[in-house]
Amino acid sequence: MNIDIKTRILIIDDETSVCRFLRHSLEANKFDVSEGHTGNEGLQKVIEFKPDLVLLDYGLPDLSGIQVLERIREWSKVPIIFLTVRDAEEDKVKALDNGADDYLTKPFSVPELLARIRVALRHSKPEMDTPVFKTGKLEIDRSAHLVRLNGKEVKLTATEYSLLCLLAKHAGKVVPHRTILNEIWGPNAVEHDHYLRVYFSQIRKKFDSIVKDTDLVETESGVGYRLKIT
Repeated sequence: MNIDIKTRILIIDDETSVCRFLRHSLEANKFDVSEGHTGNEGLQKVIEFKPDLVLLDYGLPDLSGIQVLERIREWSKVPIIFLTVRDAEEDKVKALDNGADDYLTKPFSVPELLARIRVALRHSKPEMDTPVFKTGKLEIDRSAHLVRLNGKEVKLTATEYSLLCLLAKHAGKVVPHRTILNEIWGPNAVEHDHYLRVYFSQIRKKFDSIVKDTDLVETESGVGYRLKIT
């Protein structure tokens, strides 16, 4: 994906050094960048700057990152990536459950940040309704109900296939446990995380029997699962 110079990114973070690092890195990659150093300033910038994506800090001097997220989500679907020093599972889950598209734990590398931005921007744009999903050596043909890895068919159960399609729908993004359980088994199953461990273990084994160490399905401990884009 070529990064358009008109793509606007808003940084909402009160740490000067972090803002300087992010601005330098993003402008070097042809993004148009603006900053808000408090929650309220950030909210105003969302209105004025009309960003294509927001990088949001968890801890701000006036509002929490979650409060800023909730207010933005009242009227905007702009992609939001949380940047946080917090690595507690409950913080990550709370951000995702309240509408964040992704999160990165500080410190992080610029290549990883850019990759997450590309994924979030790609998901924010309407996509052609195509039945075939591809990433790296993996191909999911929904019209034929087939999954291929390195050109070879992967024999999946109906539930395994549904789980993989759900991750593919949100490829590159973490899908929280509760979301997966609700989508596949319904609201009465949202507390049964052990279902996911069993089924994703089976999917990985089937992938590994064709291509060793594919690592396509990533576990975000205590949070959810992600289908890696390669």
